[in-house]
Amino acid sequence: MTTTETAWQRLDPRMLLVYPVTEIVKYIPVLLGTIIVGTTSGNPLWSLIPVSLVAAFGVARWFTTSYRIDGDHVQLRSGIVARRTLSVPRPRIRSVDVEADLLHRVLGLAVLAIGTGNQAAKGEEFKLDALDTSRIPALRAELLSHTGQHAPTHVDGGAEPHISTPDALAESGVEIGHWQPAWVRYAPLSLTGLAIFAPIVGLAGQYGLIEVISKSSAVQGLGDDSAAGVTIVIVGLTVLSLILVSLAACAQYLATWYRLRVLDNGTTLHLRHGLFTTRQITLDLARFRGATLNEPLLLRAAHAAQLEMIMTGENPRQKILPQAPRTAVEQTLDELLRTRRRPNPENSTAPQPITGTTLGTIDLHLHGPAARRRRYTRAAWPVGGVVVAMLAITIAGGHLPAWTWTLPVVFALLMAALAEDRYRGLGHRVLPGTTGPTWLITRQGSLDRNRDCLEAPGIIGWTVRQTFWQRRAGLATVVAATAAGKKAYSVVDIPIEQAAELIETVTPGRLGKR
Repeated sequence: MTTTETAWQRLDPRMLLVYPVTEIVKYIPVLLGTIIVGTTSGNPLWSLIPVSLVAAFGVARWFTTSYRIDGDHVQLRSGIVARRTLSVPRPRIRSVDVEADLLHRVLGLAVLAIGTGNQAAKGEEFKLDALDTSRIPALRAELLSHTGQHAPTHVDGGAEPHISTPDALAESGVEIGHWQPAWVRYAPLSLTGLAIFAPIVGLAGQYGLIEVISKSSAVQGLGDDSAAGVTIVIVGLTVLSLILVSLAACAQYLATWYRLRVLDNGTTLHLRHGLFTTRQITLDLARFRGATLNEPLLLRAAHAAQLEMIMTGENPRQKILPQAPRTAVEQTLDELLRTRRRPNPENSTAPQPITGTTLGTIDLHLHGPAARRRRYTRAAWPVGGVVVAMLAITIAGGHLPAWTWTLPVVFALLMAALAEDRYRGLGHRVLPGTTGPTWLITRQGSLDRNRDCLEAPGIIGWTVRQTFWQRRAGLATVVAATAAGKKAYSVVDIPIEQAAELIETVTPGRLGKR
């Protein structure tokens, strides 16, 4: 069917109830100002004019938005003053994201977003806001038809639908991961709560909260002889802040990942999660290139981790499992790789299992004493800087209390522990493929440690780097370039004599010559 034979379609008419609300919420600060002005002027009716205009603008969005799907392209036409048409070739569609907030769910609607792998600017995303949920399964299957996906009809194993509401869109496939309520205990072990709580505290400070607290009678009553009281107040505020940050992290974790399910049907990967705003993501497994097991320090101490996908043309940190027990993350990683199918050059219909080895737990090769010395040397520089600064103050005639000289010792012990942990986190391993692809596993980091599992067919080039100090130590950093994920995956501080062997083992015949 050609483009001229395909009629333009409008979004669901029920969006006439949603657009005005969303526009009013977007302009709340401006509308509050007009309400205040209208009230102080003695004519509050004037404040209704901006509200009416914003609501009318929202209604006009529905009349000026339309879309159509033909055999070659998906097109979206929108704009009230400046008209624009977004056109996406159907073979370029790499993912379909379905999202529905509370208002959409009440009305039986959802937002369908198309991903092409390019980073679109705000307002340039291809979103159909919004469609009837009953139309979305067939439309999603049509948009991803070039991946070989069939229209989903049921969930294997007789599992009950995720949500028994109008937005419950059942998917087909093997469940390789699901969320459990007990995982909420890992939410405070990330910086998410701090990222939510800190802006609120900063905003409150801008509006005079700190000044109010400092001028309160409780604070004014603290004199120089109230050291114990000051200590109690500081400890109390610290504990209260930790509690609030933890609660914020748990709330965000529940709202985002509630009842997460990960389904693999062999050609696409389906994720659905969310408490208030439900989200469904469909990813084309033909673009799968590996996975990353992320272990920040606090999560690692609690034997937990996160799982991210490495895919071409997708979010470089597309999360599959949030903070969860490491055993659950390893199981999902193994299931993802076990059900992975890659065409056999001799028999395109034969499934190619990855390997029986567990990539999440296999021991890695350490990089030797030279790499360890490099970790300790780099950790010693900050300690030396502190000692030099203290000596300079003393020589200049400054007086430092005797106890302050214990600080460099404590700092040195902490840096030594960090250096040892960084060395133990350094490693790599190559798993040659038999019936499946060869895998490169590389790990690095301490405060934020990543274990990257990258399949060899996804590697498009290599770089061997040596800094001045690496050359002195006989080390190098080997970087595998790929079009997926974060584009470059490094094997840090490997002995230089092993660099060529590593490249030849992972990708035979690609070792360059100079």
